[in-house]
Amino acid sequence: MVSPAIALAFLPLLLTLIIRYRYYFVLFYRAVLVRAWKDCVTGLSREERAFQYVLTSATPGDPDSILNAFDVWCSKVEFISNIGPKKGKILDRLLMEQSPLTVLELGAHCGYSTVQIARALPVGARLYSVEMDQRNAAIAEKVIRLAGFDDDTVELIVNPSDEVIPQLRSDYGLERIDFVFMDHWKKCYLPDLQMLEGSGLLGKGSMIVADNVLFPGAPKFLRHIRKSGLYEWKIHRATLEYSKGIRDGMAELVYQGVM
Repeated sequence: MVSPAIALAFLPLLLTLIIRYRYYFVLFYRAVLVRAWKDCVTGLSREERAFQYVLTSATPGDPDSILNAFDVWCSKVEFISNIGPKKGKILDRLLMEQSPLTVLELGAHCGYSTVQIARALPVGARLYSVEMDQRNAAIAEKVIRLAGFDDDTVELIVNPSDEVIPQLRSDYGLERIDFVFMDHWKKCYLPDLQMLEGSGLLGKGSMIVADNVLFPGAPKFLRHIRKSGLYEWKIHRATLEYSKGIRDGMAELVYQGVM
């Protein structure tokens, strides 16, 4: 048995840890505990619950209304790791500056970032969005079409990224990718980037934007871009979407070609 005196001695340390990591405890509660409970109670996935809210709250054909509905739900109901409104503004600015005609998204999830990107593209541009989870892809498809984007603007590809990237030239007729947005499994960031480097689809000036490189983090990816000499790069520091006090960031890479 632990004596009361010893337990009391550890109390200040426990309180310090709770205060220091309080935002992470809140995130764990919202992202894990609430999700598990509602999965059991509703029989629906978190993404399906979010779509039900968006369907009843947003205006069809209005991408901004759909993004706003997602933001309300993710802020006040359940946490979903969308890019969110703050980092979304950075993404908007980069897309406006680049004005890309061919865009590749790795990780459509429930379609939030797909809509975010598609609404900022110039006329005639096309977005290829990759999602490996069939259930999430079904939601993303509904969200994309609800926002008013057809197959000519957004093509959703339901397969793992490491199977899709080698087929982009042969199966989809791509010769160059102007802009890549990564927001899938962080462990896939580096191998997928290296696959893109070897594909010949990146040209000088092609931009790659990768979310959540600081939290949960993609250290091998960051190490590669620092050492490869293939990129001009920077980190846009921000907080984790729909959270307070958790530092995160997006990596912006501009491909310079093989030196």
